[in-house]
Amino acid sequence: MNAGFEHLLLRAEQLITRIEAVLPQAVAQPDWTASSAFRYRKRSSGRATLEPVRHVGAMALTDLKEIEPQKEKIYRNTHQFVTGQRANNVLLTGARGTGKSSLIRACLNEFSAQGLRLIEVDKADLTDLPDIIDLVSEEPYKFIVFCDDLSFDEGESGYKALKSILDGSVAATTANVLIYATSNRRHLLPEYMKENLSYTHTADGEVHPGEGVEEKISLSERFGLWVSFYPFSQDEYLTIVAQWLGAMGVTVPAIEAARAQALVWALERGSRSGRVAYQFALDYAGQHAVVA
Repeated sequence: MNAGFEHLLLRAEQLITRIEAVLPQAVAQPDWTASSAFRYRKRSSGRATLEPVRHVGAMALTDLKEIEPQKEKIYRNTHQFVTGQRANNVLLTGARGTGKSSLIRACLNEFSAQGLRLIEVDKADLTDLPDIIDLVSEEPYKFIVFCDDLSFDEGESGYKALKSILDGSVAATTANVLIYATSNRRHLLPEYMKENLSYTHTADGEVHPGEGVEEKISLSERFGLWVSFYPFSQDEYLTIVAQWLGAMGVTVPAIEAARAQALVWALERGSRSGRVAYQFALDYAGQHAVVA
């Protein structure tokens, strides 16, 4: 009888262990000194972790050219945040490859020594934002929760979770957390021509969007600071190319000689973005055996 009871207890303990292994568990506190940037990741088991980024890109604010107004706004807001002043959540929108994500990384490098930390969260995991905020709320660091290339399809759960956090839900952000997001869409949701039919006009000519349009605008409006990025002109693109070539050790005469090739490179890719300028600089410097 005793042997049978002990066997039953053993089987019960094994079952409990298996159940605990698949149940969601609280995210463990990482070593915040291990890196300035962390990734929030969910495993197939459902367990979430905050993984330190071992090699944070060495992007500096001085590396970024032709976006001075945008740079000033993001720097000022981040400086206010790190120094304990009031600051806004930020939405960076506009043309691809114009420096939105790079600017956030550069600000992280600028202020990491003053206690700034970045937590990158995928769109699919935004429903866990309240848990992430609770985890870091008592820490002595300042945290930017970073959502890159953010956009939503209709009905996605992360949309409502982010909306609640940004605008005064019970689980609102604490004083040491801001949300920075980048997107190619100003209103973060797809927009359709048929929605223009929902606009109404008053007798004096005032235009009012319909409910569907209002819902799409409402999320982006919850970001206190909007920073817009625009396609570069040819001269701006060449300035960025020259900056990157100079940073890679290319001589001034060689940089001047590279202008025509840089324009052809952009034409072949159909874009004069900062990303394309950097890619050209890598190729050109590599061909000329320049050591960075």
